[in-house]
Amino acid sequence: MRFLAWLLLLGCSVAQADGVLHIFNWNNSLAPATLQRFEASCQCRVQMSYYGSMEEALAKLTAGAKGFDVIGPSNYGIPPLVKLGLLQPLDKRQLPRIGSIDPAFADTPLDPGNLYSVPYDFTVTLVGYNETRIRELGIDPASWGAVFDPALLAKVKGRVTVLDDPREVIAAALRYRGFSANSTRPEELAQAMVAIKAAKPFWAAFNSQSYIKELTVGNIWLVLGYSSDVFQARMDALLARRPFRIGYGLQREGNGMTADSFVIHKAAPRPDMAHQFIDFMLDGRNAAEITNALGAGNPNLAARPFIQPALLEIEAVKPGPGERKRLEQLVDLDAATRRAWNRAWTEMKAGR
Repeated sequence: MRFLAWLLLLGCSVAQADGVLHIFNWNNSLAPATLQRFEASCQCRVQMSYYGSMEEALAKLTAGAKGFDVIGPSNYGIPPLVKLGLLQPLDKRQLPRIGSIDPAFADTPLDPGNLYSVPYDFTVTLVGYNETRIRELGIDPASWGAVFDPALLAKVKGRVTVLDDPREVIAAALRYRGFSANSTRPEELAQAMVAIKAAKPFWAAFNSQSYIKELTVGNIWLVLGYSSDVFQARMDALLARRPFRIGYGLQREGNGMTADSFVIHKAAPRPDMAHQFIDFMLDGRNAAEITNALGAGNPNLAARPFIQPALLEIEAVKPGPGERKRLEQLVDLDAATRRAWNRAWTEMKAGR
């Protein structure tokens, strides 16, 4: 009995020692050092798989992709995963640190009572830019006009990329036109698509994967991207001693703030290890590394004392009351609106 008790005190059992935890998440979402510490703590191995947009993740999961334990969807992706029966409820008895989540990010309409999800970061969709080039050209990056106004884009033609993500790009175009990013009005979607089609000839690419590198080395001067990605580009440019600085900030028309959460797949091979990983990430020091290493915002109150003070001064990491009023979280669109957005996006990329 004493031997059994000793086993139960371990982070992982002997049977778990040779286990593999499969995580399906955004690229650049977790610090490698954090994953290595988790592997050491449970004597297991973490296998990462990545996606570039929530639509891509949903398509793979609904097509039957299996073998994942933990998934890291943006919160607006949680309702469709629940409706499809692809998630299992959390066993909160195995998550003793769950009380450290900021109430502002808990118990949201996207997952009432956090039955399925635990938020672990948030990112802001914004404009990132090469400060030297954009200043020389007299472009104001504090407006979405930097991405959608053809008169401004003519100055940076071929030096601009936007995310390959219909939800984020259409949302930004809606804000540029003065509408809610969660609009369900066909006429407002039509105006957003007019703005996108007018801007598209000046964009170099739809790029969600390599735009960090392209911004870092100076090939691209302006991006519609995620705050944590642009933070990474800034740090990489500093480390490489580039002769320019990468800047980023919020736009006066408003920005999207998207929280990402950990959920557990309905058919997870190792739900025990999945719970262990989520609770490990709720530890304040581990959670803080998401911000310190990756520049993402943090919904974990226990992480705040361990976050570098300079990062807490960045409005995209810790937005003040004024900025928070201009941030809009994306919601799960109704089926008809989702189809309309996807159809408009497909036709736009096909040149129709």
